[in-house]
Amino acid sequence: QTRKTTKDANKEIMIGGDNYPPFNYTDENGNLAGIDVEFAREAFHRMGYKPVFVNIDWENKKNLVEQGKIDCIWACFSVTGRENDYHWAGPYMLSHEVVAVNNSSKIYKLSDLKNKVIAVQSTTKPEGIFLKRTDERIPKLGNLISLGHRELIYTFLGKGYVDAVAAHEESIVQYMKDYDIDFRILEESLMITGIGVAFAKDDDRGICEQMDKTLEEMRKD
Repeated sequence: QTRKTTKDANKEIMIGGDNYPPFNYTDENGNLAGIDVEFAREAFHRMGYKPVFVNIDWENKKNLVEQGKIDCIWACFSVTGRENDYHWAGPYMLSHEVVAVNNSSKIYKLSDLKNKVIAVQSTTKPEGIFLKRTDERIPKLGNLISLGHRELIYTFLGKGYVDAVAAHEESIVQYMKDYDIDFRILEESLMITGIGVAFAKDDDRGICEQMDKTLEEMRKD
């Protein structure tokens, strides 16, 4: 079912996401769970839609929503810096983008990252921050490794393949809880970003505007 056929109430609506605890993940019973899953279920229920969650190739998310393969992208997706790439509802939450290192690391602030090797998930906000280096606090790295899956960046850090990783703070904290691993998060954040729901830029069905109002109602509740 594509975007063009989901106009009426009680129709299924396709939500594209990625495995990104604690926002989107599969629980011990095999059910989809997480902060964004709960937000999406409540919001679309109020709007008269039945949400269907689809795990997507995160690197191809923009093409999928523009082609109508999914109705929206909802998975801890940062608005900041992408304002003109999508039609946005929200932001409904703020998140810190941070750097984490092993406890034995001598990296304590962003300037200590000079000539170091950093791992990030590809097409995420931290990747853009390090590639563009528009923040004067960001030194020149030794190397930036972009990996397709969230879990791999922490594996690389734990194995010592990289000196640090960068991601949403909540995601790093959740990973440490899930795998009983203790990384150290730098006190100095990369940035604070708004988290929103992304629709195709040319989506004129009015669902995005309705979602924006619904999220505001939920905030008041």
